[in-house]
Amino acid sequence: MKLWGGRFSGGRDRKFEKFSESFSLDQRFIFYDLRVSLAYVKALGRAGVLKSGELRRLTQGLEALRKKIEGNPRWARGQASEDVHTWVEEQVEKLVGEVAGKLRTGRSRNDLVATEARLYVKDAAADLERVLVEMLKALVGQARRHSQAILPGYTHLQPAQPILFSHYLLAYFEMFSRDAARLEDCRKRADGLPMGTGALAGTAFPLDRNALARELGFARVARNSLDVTSDRDFVAELLFACALIMTHLSRWAEDLIIYSSPGFAYVELADAYSTGSSLMPQKKNPDSLELIRGRAATVLGKLTGVLALLKGLPLAYDRDLQEDKAALFSGVDTTRDALAIAARVAGTLRIRPDRMKAMTQQGFLTATDVADELVRRGTPFAEAHEQVGKLVRYCADCQRTFADLKPEEARAFIPAWDSKLQTVAVSPEHSVKQRNAIGGTAPRQVARQLARAERLVKDLQRKRPR
Repeated sequence: MKLWGGRFSGGRDRKFEKFSESFSLDQRFIFYDLRVSLAYVKALGRAGVLKSGELRRLTQGLEALRKKIEGNPRWARGQASEDVHTWVEEQVEKLVGEVAGKLRTGRSRNDLVATEARLYVKDAAADLERVLVEMLKALVGQARRHSQAILPGYTHLQPAQPILFSHYLLAYFEMFSRDAARLEDCRKRADGLPMGTGALAGTAFPLDRNALARELGFARVARNSLDVTSDRDFVAELLFACALIMTHLSRWAEDLIIYSSPGFAYVELADAYSTGSSLMPQKKNPDSLELIRGRAATVLGKLTGVLALLKGLPLAYDRDLQEDKAALFSGVDTTRDALAIAARVAGTLRIRPDRMKAMTQQGFLTATDVADELVRRGTPFAEAHEQVGKLVRYCADCQRTFADLKPEEARAFIPAWDSKLQTVAVSPEHSVKQRNAIGGTAPRQVARQLARAERLVKDLQRKRPR
């Protein structure tokens, strides 16, 4: 059965049939198709386009098909059709007869698939947000449990300044909380109803599109039929949100891959999320993190593909848009699965505060604090920077730390060196405490950040769509 066969004679090349089919992908829209079709025939009934008996038979057929599919998770196995919309009409016709042909009155597969894709994107964004909340909870939990642990902070992957480990975790919390906001924004922008716009020009039947929007759970009716039947901005937006989530996950994974290596040993992955080597018995590989890092590239590729797909399309609908679903489904599935694993890795991570603290004695992490103390005593910062830099060079050449210095050695470079400067130089606790401006790593500031993060998690759990 074809939904468009009258214009054509003869058959199509079987290879082209296989090449052009989308049922293997858009079968995932089956319940959306049934839901939209049911709402649409009711709208046709309210408009007087369908007689009461026709409306009843079509409604019964769609409901019966829905129940049949719900009772058979393998319903699509062995089925063949051009797309899911064609398949639904075929099945309804088997159930209720020729009246099934009236399903298509005033509608096109263009506005139908646009509606179903938007419903999917709305649900997918909400689902991703739910999984993202689990990652946020895991980060907050670790930050709360290790609120006093001090970690060497890095820039350029070189030792920089001491920070609280909880401050480090909350940096990723900020990234993922922005991702949650992006998902919500994407969901809202997809919340316009295409149905009732036909192929491109609008419908010729007196449908109440506002009522149809309410029935399908849309916040509004799309304003321009030409735009909405061919618009896939919402697909690109969700894939962008997914790509950025995966980028953040990839950065986090990269950190933990480094921090779990023996040279750092700040953290240890649970055995449940690690693998070994077939050759080397001692290996404990962070494969869960490496796979997350690798799949970030996959999702980025899906986004790039969709943007390339859209860039040259003339208005309105073009068959190229069939290709958006493979990228959309893959991007969403990969991101959801990666988030779920990441949340479990984060929640089960073993933290080693003693190792972190010991490593703060390497790399002269308190050098800036020594310079800051000199500034408080009236030394211009440029001069203080120069003095401390020379002292660091001396220590590095001698393979010594600040703790190894004798006062007379330090005074050769910093004439004002005294016991207080010595304390500043060897105390990461003093360093973090000094960073007490809003957003800093001081315990007081991090406690505020953590309290805010916990409130945000509760808000997301309460407000997230179901």
